[in-house]
Amino acid sequence: MNRKSIAVDMDNVIVDIEVNWINAYEKAFGVKVAREAMLGIPEDQAFPDPDAARSLLYKPGFFRDAPVIAGAQEAILKLQEHFDIFIVSAAMEFPNSLLEKHDWLNEHFPSIHWKNIVFCGDKRVINTDYLIDDHLKNLDYCQGTPILFSAGHNAGIEKYRRVNNWEEVLKLFYTEMVKFPS
Repeated sequence: MNRKSIAVDMDNVIVDIEVNWINAYEKAFGVKVAREAMLGIPEDQAFPDPDAARSLLYKPGFFRDAPVIAGAQEAILKLQEHFDIFIVSAAMEFPNSLLEKHDWLNEHFPSIHWKNIVFCGDKRVINTDYLIDDHLKNLDYCQGTPILFSAGHNAGIEKYRRVNNWEEVLKLFYTEMVKFPS
């Protein structure tokens, strides 16, 4: 039997970009922004100076130094027993992100083979059975089943099946994992 495939976004799905951005902004500009300030608005709009906040995304180390989202590593390992997992990231907009995201994945997710890492500019090219992402702009074009991973900017959106954490992701896929044990 063919295994089903899951594409997993990086930023705000396995990488805690919100916390990283808040910490980088405080370090650069001396202003601490509460994570709650990001609820329901574009991420950069939560900061007193959105342009200054956005400039941080171009700084070396921004993507390399971000923390892992709790439970992501363990959940990905479990899912890999039953599904083909692809890490998919729109990594082309920010020049440093391509190499930094590659190195970050090698450190934090060594079980992901390089053939299962897709860096692109537009995720419409992705054709997997499922896509776990935090942005509607990616899920709207998903060729499989879209799954919205909760992040501050997508609070209140009810367009897709939502998961709030990696425990919920595992619960969502549990039936298929039991149906087709490894």
